Amino acid sequence: MPQDPKKTILDRVEKERVKFMRLQFTDILGVIKNVEVPDGQFGDALDGNIMFDGSSIEGFVRIEESDMYLKPDLATFQIFPWSEIARGTGGAIGGARVGRIICDVANPDGTPFAGCPRTTLKRVIATAAGHGFAMKAGPEAEFFLFQRRDGKPTTDTHDAAGYFDLAPVDLGEDVRREIVLALEQMGFHVEAAHHEVAPGQHEIDFRYDDVLATADNVSTFRFVVKNVALRNDLHATFMPKPIFGVNGSGMHTHQSLFRGKDNAFHDEAGQWQLSETCLHYIGGLLRHARGLCAVTNPLVNSYKRLVPGYEAPTAIAWSEKNRSPLVRVPATRGSATRIELRMPDPSCNPYLALAVMLRAGLDGIDQRLDPGPPINKNISKMSHRERRHLRIDDLPANLSEALDELEKDDLVRDTLGEHIFQHFVEAKRKEWDDYSRHVSSWETDRYLRVY
Repeated sequence: MPQDPKKTILDRVEKERVKFMRLQFTDILGVIKNVEVPDGQFGDALDGNIMFDGSSIEGFVRIEESDMYLKPDLATFQIFPWSEIARGTGGAIGGARVGRIICDVANPDGTPFAGCPRTTLKRVIATAAGHGFAMKAGPEAEFFLFQRRDGKPTTDTHDAAGYFDLAPVDLGEDVRREIVLALEQMGFHVEAAHHEVAPGQHEIDFRYDDVLATADNVSTFRFVVKNVALRNDLHATFMPKPIFGVNGSGMHTHQSLFRGKDNAFHDEAGQWQLSETCLHYIGGLLRHARGLCAVTNPLVNSYKRLVPGYEAPTAIAWSEKNRSPLVRVPATRGSATRIELRMPDPSCNPYLALAVMLRAGLDGIDQRLDPGPPINKNISKMSHRERRHLRIDDLPANLSEALDELEKDDLVRDTLGEHIFQHFVEAKRKEWDDYSRHVSSWETDRYLRVY
Protein backbone atom coordinates (compact mmCIF):
# COMPACT_ATOMS: atom_id res chain seq x y z
CA MET A 1 0.00 0.00 0.00
CA PRO A 2 1.57 3.34 -1.03
CA GLN A 3 2.45 5.73 1.75
CA ASP A 4 0.34 8.83 2.28
CA PRO A 5 2.12 11.66 0.37
CA LYS A 6 1.54 14.11 3.22
CA LYS A 7 3.23 11.77 5.69
CA THR A 8 6.09 11.21 3.24
CA ILE A 9 6.72 14.96 3.12
CA LEU A 10 6.45 15.41 6.88
CA ASP A 11 8.86 12.53 7.48
CA ARG A 12 11.33 14.01 4.99
CA VAL A 13 11.27 17.55 6.41
CA GLU A 14 11.85 16.16 9.90
CA LYS A 15 14.74 13.96 8.72
CA GLU A 16 16.38 16.77 6.74
CA ARG A 17 15.65 19.44 9.36
CA VAL A 18 13.62 21.74 7.17
CA LYS A 19 12.60 24.78 9.20
CA PHE A 20 10.51 26.74 6.67
CA MET A 21 8.26 25.94 3.75
CA ARG A 22 7.45 28.27 0.87
CA LEU A 23 3.97 27.90 -0.60
CA GLN A 24 4.72 29.05 -4.14
CA PHE A 25 2.37 30.31 -6.86
CA THR A 26 2.55 32.80 -9.75
CA ASP A 27 0.63 35.93 -10.55
CA ILE A 28 -0.90 36.63 -13.96
CA LEU A 29 2.37 38.10 -15.25
CA GLY A 30 4.30 34.96 -14.26
CA VAL A 31 6.12 36.45 -11.27
CA ILE A 32 6.70 33.94 -8.47
CA LYS A 33 4.93 34.74 -5.21
CA ASN A 34 5.06 32.79 -1.98
CA VAL A 35 3.80 32.56 1.55
CA GLU A 36 6.39 31.12 3.92
CA VAL A 37 5.36 29.15 7.00
CA PRO A 38 7.48 27.71 9.86
CA ASP A 39 7.60 24.01 10.69
CA GLY A 40 4.78 24.28 13.21
CA GLN A 41 2.40 25.10 10.33
CA PHE A 42 3.52 22.39 7.88
CA GLY A 43 0.49 20.19 8.55
CA ASP A 44 -2.01 22.98 7.86
CA ALA A 45 -0.04 24.06 4.80
CA LEU A 46 -0.14 20.58 3.27
CA ASP A 47 -3.88 20.40 3.97
CA GLY A 48 -4.45 23.62 2.01
CA ASN A 49 -5.52 25.65 5.02
CA ILE A 50 -3.17 28.59 4.53
CA MET A 51 -4.89 31.84 3.56
CA PHE A 52 -3.36 34.94 1.95
CA ASP A 53 -4.46 38.41 0.85
CA GLY A 54 -5.16 38.15 -2.88
CA SER A 55 -5.80 41.89 -3.24
CA SER A 56 -2.05 42.51 -2.95
CA ILE A 57 -1.23 40.34 -6.01
CA GLU A 58 -1.19 41.76 -9.55
CA GLY A 59 -4.46 40.97 -11.33
CA PHE A 60 -6.00 38.82 -8.61
CA VAL A 61 -9.00 40.31 -6.75
CA ARG A 62 -10.36 43.55 -5.33
CA ILE A 63 -9.67 44.48 -1.72
CA GLU A 64 -13.26 43.73 -0.70
CA GLU A 65 -12.85 40.06 -1.76
CA SER A 66 -9.25 39.48 -0.78
CA ASP A 67 -9.14 36.18 1.16
CA MET A 68 -7.77 33.27 -0.88
CA TYR A 69 -6.39 29.80 -0.14
CA LEU A 70 -3.28 28.01 -1.39
CA LYS A 71 -3.95 24.40 -2.39
CA PRO A 72 -0.60 22.56 -2.59
CA ASP A 73 0.29 20.00 -5.23
CA LEU A 74 2.09 17.51 -2.97
CA ALA A 75 3.98 16.00 -5.92
CA THR A 76 5.91 19.27 -6.34
CA PHE A 77 7.58 19.32 -2.92
CA GLN A 78 11.33 19.91 -3.03
CA ILE A 79 14.01 21.20 -0.66
CA PHE A 80 16.22 24.05 -1.82
CA PRO A 81 19.84 22.90 -2.05
CA TRP A 82 21.10 25.84 0.00
CA SER A 83 20.46 27.11 3.50
CA GLU A 84 19.02 30.51 4.24
CA ILE A 85 20.89 32.58 6.82
CA ALA A 86 18.75 33.98 9.59
CA ARG A 87 20.07 37.32 10.82
CA GLY A 88 19.35 39.14 14.05
CA THR A 89 20.93 42.04 15.85
CA GLY A 90 23.96 39.89 16.52
CA GLY A 91 24.46 38.93 12.84
CA ALA A 92 24.12 35.44 11.35
CA ILE A 93 22.51 32.99 13.72
CA GLY A 94 22.63 29.87 11.59
CA GLY A 95 21.40 28.32 8.37
CA ALA A 96 17.85 27.08 7.97
CA ARG A 97 16.79 24.60 5.31
CA VAL A 98 13.79 25.66 3.26
CA GLY A 99 11.27 23.51 1.42
CA ARG A 100 9.10 24.50 -1.52
CA ILE A 101 5.73 23.31 -2.73
CA ILE A 102 3.79 24.67 -5.74
CA CYS A 103 0.17 25.61 -5.16
CA ASP A 104 -3.02 26.34 -7.02
CA VAL A 105 -5.03 29.33 -5.84
CA ALA A 106 -8.57 28.74 -4.58
CA ASN A 107 -11.50 30.89 -3.55
CA PRO A 108 -12.62 30.88 0.10
CA ASP A 109 -15.31 28.29 -0.75
CA GLY A 110 -12.64 25.95 -2.15
CA THR A 111 -13.51 26.42 -5.84
CA PRO A 112 -10.65 27.09 -8.29
CA PHE A 113 -9.79 30.77 -8.66
CA ALA A 114 -10.35 32.03 -12.21
CA GLY A 115 -7.16 34.12 -12.06
CA CYS A 116 -4.81 31.23 -11.24
CA PRO A 117 -2.52 30.63 -14.26
CA ARG A 118 -1.71 27.07 -13.17
CA THR A 119 -5.42 26.24 -13.06
CA THR A 120 -5.80 27.75 -16.54
CA LEU A 121 -3.21 25.33 -17.90
CA LYS A 122 -4.92 22.44 -16.10
CA ARG A 123 -8.18 23.27 -17.90
CA VAL A 124 -6.49 23.02 -21.29
CA ILE A 125 -4.78 19.78 -20.24
CA ALA A 126 -8.26 18.40 -19.47
CA THR A 127 -9.46 19.55 -22.91
CA ALA A 128 -6.54 17.70 -24.55
CA ALA A 129 -7.33 14.60 -22.50
CA GLY A 130 -10.89 14.77 -23.83
CA HIS A 131 -9.36 14.48 -27.30
CA GLY A 132 -7.29 11.50 -26.14
CA PHE A 133 -4.02 13.47 -26.02
CA ALA A 134 -1.38 14.31 -23.42
CA MET A 135 1.11 17.04 -24.21
CA LYS A 136 4.82 16.80 -23.51
CA ALA A 137 6.98 19.90 -23.72
CA GLY A 138 10.64 20.78 -23.47
CA PRO A 139 11.62 24.47 -23.36
CA GLU A 140 15.09 25.90 -23.97
CA ALA A 141 15.25 28.99 -21.77
CA GLU A 142 18.23 31.24 -22.50
CA PHE A 143 19.54 33.87 -20.10
CA PHE A 144 22.33 36.39 -19.60
CA LEU A 145 24.78 36.66 -16.72
CA PHE A 146 25.88 40.22 -16.00
CA GLN A 147 28.21 41.80 -13.51
CA ARG A 148 26.93 43.62 -10.47
CA ARG A 149 28.40 46.92 -9.33
CA ASP A 150 27.75 48.50 -5.94
CA GLY A 151 25.03 45.92 -5.38
CA LYS A 152 23.16 46.82 -8.58
CA PRO A 153 22.94 44.88 -11.86
CA THR A 154 24.67 46.20 -14.96
CA THR A 155 24.65 45.07 -18.58
CA ASP A 156 28.40 44.45 -18.50
CA THR A 157 29.11 40.87 -19.45
CA HIS A 158 31.65 38.81 -17.54
CA ASP A 159 33.04 37.10 -20.66
CA ALA A 160 33.64 37.51 -24.38
CA ALA A 161 32.72 33.96 -25.33
CA GLY A 162 30.47 32.72 -28.11
CA TYR A 163 28.46 29.62 -28.97
CA PHE A 164 29.82 26.48 -27.23
CA ASP A 165 33.05 28.25 -26.15
CA LEU A 166 34.99 26.93 -23.15
CA ALA A 167 36.91 28.44 -20.24
CA PRO A 168 38.98 30.58 -19.91
CA VAL A 169 36.97 32.52 -22.54
CA ASP A 170 33.68 31.40 -20.96
CA LEU A 171 33.92 32.68 -17.38
CA GLY A 172 30.35 31.56 -16.68
CA GLU A 173 31.27 27.88 -16.87
CA ASP A 174 31.62 27.40 -13.11
CA VAL A 175 28.38 29.27 -12.41
CA ARG A 176 26.56 27.11 -14.97
CA ARG A 177 27.86 23.99 -13.25
CA GLU A 178 26.66 25.28 -9.90
CA ILE A 179 23.23 25.98 -11.41
CA VAL A 180 23.11 22.46 -12.89
CA LEU A 181 23.99 20.89 -9.53
CA ALA A 182 21.30 22.93 -7.78
CA LEU A 183 18.70 21.96 -10.39
CA GLU A 184 19.61 18.27 -10.12
CA GLN A 185 19.20 18.41 -6.35
CA MET A 186 15.70 19.75 -6.97
CA GLY A 187 14.78 16.81 -9.17
CA PHE A 188 15.65 18.15 -12.64
CA HIS A 189 17.12 15.89 -15.31
CA VAL A 190 19.55 18.28 -16.99
CA GLU A 191 20.54 17.23 -20.51
CA ALA A 192 23.02 19.95 -21.55
CA ALA A 193 24.52 23.27 -20.49
CA HIS A 194 26.50 25.57 -22.75
CA HIS A 195 27.44 29.11 -23.66
CA GLU A 196 25.11 30.72 -26.20
CA VAL A 197 25.86 32.99 -29.16
CA ALA A 198 26.13 36.37 -27.39
CA PRO A 199 28.75 37.27 -24.76
CA GLY A 200 27.36 36.54 -21.31
CA GLN A 201 24.50 34.42 -22.73
CA HIS A 202 23.84 30.86 -21.57
CA GLU A 203 21.47 27.95 -22.00
CA ILE A 204 20.69 24.97 -19.77
CA ASP A 205 18.37 22.31 -21.22
CA PHE A 206 16.35 19.96 -19.06
CA ARG A 207 14.40 16.90 -20.16
CA TYR A 208 10.93 17.28 -21.64
CA ASP A 209 8.05 16.29 -19.38
CA ASP A 210 4.29 16.40 -19.08
CA VAL A 211 3.20 19.94 -19.78
CA LEU A 212 2.17 20.87 -16.21
CA ALA A 213 5.46 19.61 -14.80
CA THR A 214 7.27 21.54 -17.54
CA ALA A 215 5.55 24.80 -16.59
CA ASP A 216 6.42 24.20 -12.94
CA ASN A 217 10.01 23.50 -13.96
CA VAL A 218 10.36 26.70 -15.99
CA SER A 219 9.21 28.74 -13.02
CA THR A 220 11.58 26.91 -10.68
CA PHE A 221 14.43 27.11 -13.21
CA ARG A 222 14.24 30.90 -13.39
CA PHE A 223 14.28 31.16 -9.60
CA VAL A 224 17.28 28.84 -9.20
CA VAL A 225 19.30 30.56 -11.95
CA LYS A 226 18.76 33.99 -10.41
CA ASN A 227 19.52 32.73 -6.90
CA VAL A 228 22.77 30.96 -7.83
CA ALA A 229 23.90 33.95 -9.91
CA LEU A 230 23.31 36.30 -6.98
CA ARG A 231 25.31 34.03 -4.68
CA ASN A 232 28.18 34.45 -7.15
CA ASP A 233 27.77 38.27 -7.23
CA LEU A 234 26.30 38.12 -10.74
CA HIS A 235 22.90 39.14 -12.05
CA ALA A 236 20.94 36.65 -14.16
CA THR A 237 18.24 38.05 -16.41
CA PHE A 238 15.62 36.45 -18.64
CA MET A 239 14.92 39.79 -20.30
CA PRO A 240 14.55 38.95 -24.00
CA LYS A 241 16.85 41.63 -25.47
CA PRO A 242 19.04 43.29 -22.83
CA ILE A 243 21.78 44.41 -25.28
CA PHE A 244 21.37 46.05 -28.67
CA GLY A 245 23.20 44.44 -31.58
CA VAL A 246 23.51 40.88 -30.25
CA ASN A 247 21.19 37.87 -30.11
CA GLY A 248 18.35 38.01 -27.62
CA SER A 249 17.17 35.24 -25.29
CA GLY A 250 14.46 32.92 -26.53
CA MET A 251 12.58 30.01 -25.04
CA HIS A 252 12.20 27.67 -28.00
CA THR A 253 9.50 25.25 -26.92
CA HIS A 254 9.55 21.66 -28.18
CA GLN A 255 6.16 19.99 -27.97
CA SER A 256 4.43 16.77 -28.93
CA LEU A 257 1.16 14.98 -28.27
CA PHE A 258 0.93 11.40 -27.05
CA ARG A 259 -1.87 8.87 -27.11
CA GLY A 260 -0.89 6.66 -24.21
CA LYS A 261 2.71 5.66 -24.99
CA ASP A 262 2.43 6.43 -28.71
CA ASN A 263 3.69 9.68 -30.19
CA ALA A 264 0.71 11.07 -32.11
CA PHE A 265 2.98 13.27 -34.26
CA HIS A 266 4.80 10.36 -35.91
CA ASP A 267 3.55 8.45 -38.93
CA GLU A 268 6.09 6.24 -40.68
CA ALA A 269 4.02 6.32 -43.88
CA GLY A 270 3.23 10.03 -43.76
CA GLN A 271 4.96 12.77 -45.72
CA TRP A 272 8.12 13.73 -43.83
CA GLN A 273 7.08 10.86 -41.49
CA LEU A 274 4.70 13.30 -39.82
CA SER A 275 1.11 12.42 -38.98
CA GLU A 276 -1.91 14.44 -40.04
CA THR A 277 -2.35 15.22 -36.34
CA CYS A 278 1.09 16.84 -36.29
CA LEU A 279 0.47 18.85 -39.46
CA HIS A 280 -2.92 20.07 -38.22
CA TYR A 281 -1.33 20.98 -34.87
CA ILE A 282 1.24 23.08 -36.75
CA GLY A 283 -1.64 24.61 -38.72
CA GLY A 284 -3.27 25.67 -35.46
CA LEU A 285 -0.09 27.29 -34.17
CA LEU A 286 0.32 29.21 -37.43
CA ARG A 287 -3.36 30.27 -37.49
CA HIS A 288 -3.22 31.67 -33.94
CA ALA A 289 0.42 32.85 -33.86
CA ARG A 290 -0.44 36.54 -33.99
CA GLY A 291 -3.18 36.13 -31.38
CA LEU A 292 -1.07 34.28 -28.83
CA CYS A 293 2.11 36.32 -29.34
CA ALA A 294 1.28 38.78 -26.53
CA VAL A 295 1.20 35.82 -24.13
CA THR A 296 4.35 34.07 -25.31
CA ASN A 297 6.22 37.38 -25.79
CA PRO A 298 4.69 39.68 -23.18
CA LEU A 299 7.14 42.59 -22.81
CA VAL A 300 7.78 45.77 -24.75
CA ASN A 301 11.34 44.44 -24.94
CA SER A 302 10.20 41.09 -26.40
CA TYR A 303 9.68 42.66 -29.83
CA LYS A 304 13.24 43.98 -29.97
CA ARG A 305 14.28 40.32 -30.07
CA LEU A 306 11.75 39.42 -32.80
CA VAL A 307 13.62 41.22 -35.59
CA PRO A 308 15.49 39.86 -38.63
CA GLY A 309 19.15 38.99 -38.35
CA TYR A 310 19.41 37.53 -34.85
CA GLU A 311 18.03 33.97 -35.29
CA ALA A 312 14.64 34.93 -33.86
CA PRO A 313 11.60 34.20 -36.06
CA THR A 314 9.48 36.95 -37.59
CA ALA A 315 7.72 34.93 -40.32
CA ILE A 316 4.64 32.77 -39.74
CA ALA A 317 5.65 29.61 -41.58
CA TRP A 318 7.05 26.16 -40.85
CA SER A 319 9.93 24.00 -42.01
CA GLU A 320 11.43 20.61 -41.33
CA LYS A 321 14.92 21.88 -42.21
CA ASN A 322 15.78 25.51 -41.48
CA ARG A 323 15.44 27.72 -38.43
CA SER A 324 14.12 30.94 -39.97
CA PRO A 325 10.37 30.10 -39.80
CA LEU A 326 8.20 30.23 -36.70
CA VAL A 327 7.82 26.45 -36.41
CA ARG A 328 10.62 23.96 -37.01
CA VAL A 329 10.37 20.17 -37.04
CA PRO A 330 13.62 18.65 -35.72
CA ALA A 331 15.03 15.72 -37.68
CA THR A 332 14.40 13.00 -35.08
CA ARG A 333 11.41 10.72 -35.64
CA GLY A 334 9.73 7.82 -33.88
CA SER A 335 8.86 8.47 -30.22
CA ALA A 336 10.99 11.66 -30.29
CA THR A 337 8.98 13.31 -33.11
CA ARG A 338 8.18 16.85 -32.08
CA ILE A 339 7.72 20.39 -33.29
CA GLU A 340 9.60 23.45 -32.04
CA LEU A 341 7.85 26.81 -31.65
CA ARG A 342 10.65 29.37 -31.81
CA MET A 343 9.01 32.65 -30.88
CA PRO A 344 8.39 32.38 -27.08
CA ASP A 345 10.83 34.13 -24.80
CA PRO A 346 11.71 33.31 -21.18
CA SER A 347 9.92 36.35 -19.72
CA CYS A 348 6.52 34.74 -20.38
CA ASN A 349 4.24 33.20 -17.81
CA PRO A 350 4.97 29.51 -18.59
CA TYR A 351 1.51 28.33 -17.50
CA LEU A 352 -0.34 30.74 -19.78
CA ALA A 353 2.12 30.39 -22.65
CA LEU A 354 1.89 26.60 -22.71
CA ALA A 355 -1.89 26.79 -22.30
CA VAL A 356 -2.38 28.96 -25.40
CA MET A 357 0.12 26.93 -27.44
CA LEU A 358 -1.66 23.67 -26.64
CA ARG A 359 -5.12 25.13 -27.23
CA ALA A 360 -4.05 26.58 -30.60
CA GLY A 361 -2.65 23.22 -31.65
CA LEU A 362 -5.81 21.41 -30.59
CA ASP A 363 -7.89 23.90 -32.58
CA GLY A 364 -5.77 23.05 -35.61
CA ILE A 365 -6.57 19.37 -35.08
CA ASP A 366 -10.29 20.07 -34.60
CA GLN A 367 -10.48 22.27 -37.69
CA ARG A 368 -8.05 20.10 -39.70
CA LEU A 369 -6.03 23.19 -40.56
CA ASP A 370 -3.52 22.82 -43.36
CA PRO A 371 -0.17 24.47 -42.52
CA GLY A 372 0.73 24.60 -46.20
CA PRO A 373 4.04 23.36 -47.62
CA PRO A 374 7.22 23.71 -45.55
CA ILE A 375 9.38 26.73 -46.35
CA ASN A 376 12.93 25.44 -46.66
CA LYS A 377 14.55 28.62 -47.98
CA ASN A 378 15.92 31.32 -45.68
CA ILE A 379 12.87 33.57 -45.28
CA SER A 380 14.92 36.53 -44.05
CA LYS A 381 16.60 36.70 -47.47
CA MET A 382 13.37 36.58 -49.46
CA SER A 383 12.00 39.67 -51.17
CA HIS A 384 8.72 41.15 -49.99
CA ARG A 385 7.15 40.02 -53.27
CA GLU A 386 8.32 36.44 -52.76
CA ARG A 387 6.99 36.35 -49.19
CA ARG A 388 3.61 37.65 -50.34
CA HIS A 389 3.51 35.06 -53.12
CA LEU A 390 4.05 32.30 -50.55
CA ARG A 391 1.46 33.92 -48.23
CA ILE A 392 3.96 34.29 -45.41
CA ASP A 393 2.61 36.66 -42.78
CA ASP A 394 4.66 38.33 -40.04
CA LEU A 395 4.44 38.30 -36.27
CA PRO A 396 3.32 41.53 -34.57
CA ALA A 397 5.99 44.23 -34.66
CA ASN A 398 5.41 45.50 -31.12
CA LEU A 399 3.47 44.84 -27.93
CA SER A 400 0.61 47.16 -28.87
CA GLU A 401 0.04 45.34 -32.16
CA ALA A 402 0.26 41.99 -30.35
CA LEU A 403 -2.41 43.09 -27.87
CA ASP A 404 -4.65 44.14 -30.77
CA GLU A 405 -4.27 40.65 -32.23
CA LEU A 406 -4.92 39.02 -28.84
CA GLU A 407 -8.17 40.95 -28.48
CA LYS A 408 -9.30 39.70 -31.91
CA ASP A 409 -8.52 36.01 -31.25
CA ASP A 410 -11.55 34.49 -29.55
CA LEU A 411 -9.85 31.13 -29.00
CA VAL A 412 -6.90 32.63 -27.10
CA ARG A 413 -9.25 34.86 -25.12
CA ASP A 414 -11.40 31.88 -24.18
CA THR A 415 -8.29 29.91 -23.18
CA LEU A 416 -7.17 32.62 -20.77
CA GLY A 417 -10.66 33.12 -19.37
CA GLU A 418 -12.26 36.51 -18.97
CA HIS A 419 -10.62 37.30 -15.61
CA ILE A 420 -7.05 36.72 -16.78
CA PHE A 421 -7.71 38.20 -20.22
CA GLN A 422 -9.02 41.49 -18.83
CA HIS A 423 -6.31 41.92 -16.21
CA PHE A 424 -3.52 40.85 -18.55
CA VAL A 425 -4.55 43.26 -21.31
CA GLU A 426 -5.05 46.11 -18.83
CA ALA A 427 -1.57 45.62 -17.34
CA LYS A 428 0.10 45.31 -20.75
CA ARG A 429 -1.70 48.34 -22.23
CA LYS A 430 -0.42 50.37 -19.29
CA GLU A 431 3.09 49.01 -19.88
CA TRP A 432 2.92 50.07 -23.54
CA ASP A 433 1.58 53.53 -22.64
CA ASP A 434 4.39 54.04 -20.11
CA TYR A 435 6.95 53.03 -22.74
CA SER A 436 5.42 55.22 -25.44
CA ARG A 437 5.61 58.32 -23.24
CA HIS A 438 9.14 57.71 -22.04
CA VAL A 439 11.90 59.81 -23.61
CA SER A 440 14.84 57.47 -24.20
CA SER A 441 18.56 58.18 -24.55
CA TRP A 442 18.26 57.06 -28.20
CA GLU A 443 15.89 59.97 -28.86
CA THR A 444 18.02 62.58 -27.16
CA ASP A 445 21.17 61.29 -28.87
CA ARG A 446 19.48 61.38 -32.27
CA TYR A 447 17.36 64.53 -32.08
CA LEU A 448 18.60 66.93 -29.41
CA ARG A 449 21.36 68.58 -31.46
CA VAL A 450 19.69 68.25 -34.86
CA TYR A 451 16.35 69.83 -33.98
